[in-house]
Amino acid sequence: MSEGCEGSLGKGQEVVNLVRSKGYSNTPMDKPMEISCECGETFILETYEGKCPKCGMVYGVTPCHADSVDNVRTAGKDY
Repeated sequence: MSEGCEGSLGKGQEVVNLVRSKGYSNTPMDKPMEISCECGETFILETYEGKCPKCGMVYGVTPCHADSVDNVRTAGKDY
């Protein structure tokens, strides 16, 4: 689980659960990110939680870690 902005990131479902619990799921990010999904689709993650339009894989990132696409985590399909 995330330990705040200075801590390490959690696993995918933990990150998405945290984003949801804080009410950030649909909050627009300052800098949207291009995501390369595991299925091969590329899409723009515009909010802190998003879903691949092709396969339904759910992605999330906390506001503290939204400075790099490397911090985006996968939570699973239709999670």
